[in-house]
Amino acid sequence: MKVNRQQITENLRYLQMLSKQYPTIQAASTEIINLQAILNLPKGTEHFMSDLHGEYEAFRHILNNASGSIREKIDILYSNTLPAYDRSVLATLIYYPERKLEEIKRTVTDMEEWYRINLNRLIEVCRLVASKYTRSKVRKALPADYAYIIDELLHTNYDAINKEKYYANIISTIIDIDQADNFIIALSATIKRLVVDHLHIVGDIFDRGPRADIVMDSLMEHHSVDIQWGNHDILWMGAAAGSRCCIANVLNNSITYNNLEVIETGYGISLRPLALFAKEKYSSVDTKCFFPKNPNEISYRRKDIELAAMMHKAIAVILFKLEGQAILRNPQFQMNDRLLLDKINYEKKTIVIDGKEHKLKDCIFPTVDKEHPYDLTEEELELMEQLRFSFQRSEKLQRHVRFLFAKGGLYKCFNSNLLFHGCIPMNPDGSLMEFDTPDAGFLSGKAFMDYAENWARRGYYSPNGTPERQFGKDLMWFLWCGRHSPLFGRERITTFERLLIDDKTVWVEAKNAYYTCLKTGTDCMKLLKGFGLTGKYSHIINGHVPVRSKEGENPVKADGKLIVIDGGFCRAYQPTTGIAGYTLIYNSYGIRITSHEPFAGVNDAIKNNRDILSTTNVFETADSRIKVEQTDSGQEIKQNIADLKLLLAAYTLGIINEKHR
Repeated sequence: MKVNRQQITENLRYLQMLSKQYPTIQAASTEIINLQAILNLPKGTEHFMSDLHGEYEAFRHILNNASGSIREKIDILYSNTLPAYDRSVLATLIYYPERKLEEIKRTVTDMEEWYRINLNRLIEVCRLVASKYTRSKVRKALPADYAYIIDELLHTNYDAINKEKYYANIISTIIDIDQADNFIIALSATIKRLVVDHLHIVGDIFDRGPRADIVMDSLMEHHSVDIQWGNHDILWMGAAAGSRCCIANVLNNSITYNNLEVIETGYGISLRPLALFAKEKYSSVDTKCFFPKNPNEISYRRKDIELAAMMHKAIAVILFKLEGQAILRNPQFQMNDRLLLDKINYEKKTIVIDGKEHKLKDCIFPTVDKEHPYDLTEEELELMEQLRFSFQRSEKLQRHVRFLFAKGGLYKCFNSNLLFHGCIPMNPDGSLMEFDTPDAGFLSGKAFMDYAENWARRGYYSPNGTPERQFGKDLMWFLWCGRHSPLFGRERITTFERLLIDDKTVWVEAKNAYYTCLKTGTDCMKLLKGFGLTGKYSHIINGHVPVRSKEGENPVKADGKLIVIDGGFCRAYQPTTGIAGYTLIYNSYGIRITSHEPFAGVNDAIKNNRDILSTTNVFETADSRIKVEQTDSGQEIKQNIADLKLLLAAYTLGIINEKHR
């Protein structure tokens, strides 16, 4: 081993700290051998999901089945020995062990025999998914209560006659002492834990669907996850930070889709102040433009829908005022065309947008002062203060948002792939779009993404009442809907037009040139290079814009370098896309994309052993099986090995003394 004394001297303090963890030559040598062996294992499986939009049942099911990976493992083991029905039952047992066990007990007469057969099957599946990891890593993934027993069973050698009865007795004892149910639950959790090494959520957890808070609870329980913020996520993050603009947008979205359960039940935020204000100010005016979009209106009482419309109109007017204030505070956002309240002609019931006059369906806004249209009334100020207090005092919402800040960002470079939700804003000629910033000049590409992420964090963590917090909150609102924002990716948001103008030509939200400029692999590689990614297997992975699968659109674009995985997870988008979402699996063999049909629900899945019908397309296969050595964690391991070798040299030269106990 070549020794570099100068290197040891330069890193002596660090090596002395490292010696506390590896106090002897033997300890350091053993760790080097262990790390070197890990480098030659197959890379762990990455699972990519995007645009969940609160659809917690479908999300949890795809999380449970790892986009078909668990059923694939079952088929590898049992396709020649078990009929398809039995394999489906085993898969459902792994996905939903507690509820499937309840159902099985109602139909199976000899539970002891059933336990014996299925415990052995689960152990076989668990052994297969654990085979690509070190025994140490598997042991760390095991549930504490059964770690020793599962570890023993996973490393069974059935050819060892001396231990055959030992292992059989373990299974028998588990059944005899009524621990079979708990053990099945533990094994199922272990399989789901090991089949996916890391989960990527490429944005938009919130809005549209019923319970984003349940999705967030599941993510917080996941062993390894990162999140690329979507425009709907940053909106809720801004609301949690106390941005009145973001709070008004959250409420406007939730009422529009008749989805208040997540606010009131999920996060415990009372909407009573808004309801009282709306009834006082809007009960005697027309609100039909503000009726919520709800495909199941029959399940709601008429007066509830009318109240929702009043609340919607009340918060929409407040929203237009607050957004106007944000635009006037931040001229660099270049959004003056979104200042619409002062463009209304109340006598003619018209508005001028882009130089063209349009008829308004409604312009009876009792709280708007025509001379000062962007000022809130005293009652509106009081209402927004009450709502701000409620959002900032929701313990669960704050916990979820802190998790989003801890595990998330605007983009992520991971194993040579670039992940982000919306776009890297571009001009029509393919150049990067520049954004004017008040403190850093004009920025584009990675520099602007880093700048915006930093200010979003400051908008949440800076002290209340400071200019830093105010600008950070405003920037979070800009990321939600600002002109060509990297999360929004459109020229303008047309909330006002969609509510109040029949002419759909003004509803258009023109997409950023990013979505048309990246046509070839070469185009993508130029963009990837700006983020330091130049590898042969580098890709851009994003969501945000639903892929219209039913019209033949392919989610794999630009010679396979651009992958769009928003396929309509949200039910509201499924008529447009024709499917219920795309997910991506990247394992040691390559990348495959899976399209999913709509999920009929957990009850149907358990009762009928029905999985989500999915179609998988393997679109890139590695030249040879990808090893840990070729991943980001592999680079960290190599650095650790280099540090340990330096420590060995320090021991050998007597620069650092071994610490034998």
